[in-house]
Amino acid sequence: MEDYIKVSTLDNEIEAELLGSVLMERSIPHLIRSYHDTAYDGLFQVQLGFGAVSAPAAYKDEIKEILVELRKGSEESADPDPQP
Repeated sequence: MEDYIKVSTLDNEIEAELLGSVLMERSIPHLIRSYHDTAYDGLFQVQLGFGAVSAPAAYKDEIKEILVELRKGSEESADPDPQP
């Protein structure tokens, strides 16, 4: 088994779920870890972000590209008045 490295910090749970489903569809090995800790009532998520995605180093660039596309799509759908 290859060593996993931290690829990116995730902004929220929705982003984590979307990324996880895309990575599973493409059979890319990964681990999504939340920074939530019940003992500290989510304090680390405020400071560090929702969590992180880790994967073998060989998939780092591909995962970063997928994440950029997901974030770009999320920004476009958040625009309440899209221009034609």
